[in-house]
Amino acid sequence: MTRILSVLLLALAAALPARAAVEVQEVTSPGGIRAWLVEERSIPFTALEIRFRGGSALDAPGKRGAINLMVGLLEEGAGDMDARAFAEAREALAASFSYRAYDDAVAISARFLTENRNEAVALLKTSLTDPAFAPEALERVRGQVLAGIRASRTDPAAIAGQTFDRLAWGDHPYGSPGDGTEESVQALTREDMFEAWRRVFGRDRVYVAAVGDISAEELGALLDELLGELPAEAAPMPERAEYLLTGGVTVVPFDTPQAVALFGHRGIRRDDPDYIPAYILNEVFGGSGLESRLMGELREKRGLTYGVGTFLMPMEFGELIMGQVRSENSRIAESVEVIRQQWAKVAAEGITEQELEDAKTYLTGAYPLRFDGNAPIARILVGMQMIGLPKDYIKTRNDQVRAVTLEKINEVARRLYRPEELRFVVVGRPEGLESTD
Repeated sequence: MTRILSVLLLALAAALPARAAVEVQEVTSPGGIRAWLVEERSIPFTALEIRFRGGSALDAPGKRGAINLMVGLLEEGAGDMDARAFAEAREALAASFSYRAYDDAVAISARFLTENRNEAVALLKTSLTDPAFAPEALERVRGQVLAGIRASRTDPAAIAGQTFDRLAWGDHPYGSPGDGTEESVQALTREDMFEAWRRVFGRDRVYVAAVGDISAEELGALLDELLGELPAEAAPMPERAEYLLTGGVTVVPFDTPQAVALFGHRGIRRDDPDYIPAYILNEVFGGSGLESRLMGELREKRGLTYGVGTFLMPMEFGELIMGQVRSENSRIAESVEVIRQQWAKVAAEGITEQELEDAKTYLTGAYPLRFDGNAPIARILVGMQMIGLPKDYIKTRNDQVRAVTLEKINEVARRLYRPEELRFVVVGRPEGLESTD
């Protein structure tokens, strides 16, 4: 599920009506580090978002989970401070830092008051450039990671996701969880943490966005101070992932009253010219609302589930279109069959003009609501940079949605939906449903 969350976070791109005229500046520091900036002087506060491309996909061979564990240790002591001293220093500054590892990126978020900016940046820098990776902290965070890994064994949705990934991507990093296995995490050493740090933190793949009470000149100086001492280059990026699955069903026996089915096949890249039509199409077919086709067919007409949804997953090294549904074991086979039928129908017939117009109205109306503060805007801007969107995308996105025609949507439907490739991974005790291979 971390993989799904990571894609959803990187896909965000949006502001309250008052923020509709967001002006994005491109900033280059004296040392050559680039960033996007939105100045907002009304509150003496700044949100800073940093992404390092690569994420846990950069784990060294045989060291799965190292980058995830390393990132979890960044706030557990740095320089001459242990975890308690670091936390107390951060709290004294009224600053907030967070560190997360995803498949395709390591994300650093910082929030600080203008009056404490220099001190907050110095503390954040220490965590990024001089992490302690103290043995006692390593064992504590290792225990937390292992607890999460063990918990995932009893979560049908996590089992489905890990099974689908393994079958779809094989030996590629996408084929295994970024937090590793019990065996791989148990074997990681303190030296592995330093190696994982070297693999991720390079100035050649850093993306930065800042929103708040800071000028371009001030941000340029901040960038060099914070990031200028990092290595010039990080580890080589992985190869693109080869998608290995064909259509069919995989059943994973598991005692649960409701079976979980994860389904999908190859998808569409984020830089594909047809991505926006595909995004609209997905909203109609299985998107976030109760009005999607799949919700209508499975929930409203047949009462097979409380919820079913689909989503696009345009990852760095591979792409999927996916969906998930939960049904009672006695009814999951019917749910699978209805989804198959609807997948084939949308591929053959597309959608209607009314469905398209309703989706456009919803998507263009909901888009501005995503800009609900400095921090969300900063996250959106750094995500836009990573997927190669221009800085005026915020202003043009809704016009691009409105410009999509029914002819284009239905052309994309024929291309995107491949009923013969649709694979279901079902976790539970499904009645009338067996693995096909």
